[in-house]
Amino acid sequence: MSVSDALELMFTFGMFILALLAFIQNMKK
Repeated sequence: MSVSDALELMFTFGMFILALLAFIQNMKK
């Protein structure tokens, strides 16, 4: 696994987490 692959994976995972958090915040309202 190359460094660029790892960074791309982390970026994709981070975007997924942010979307999930935003979804949870909307559900709480």
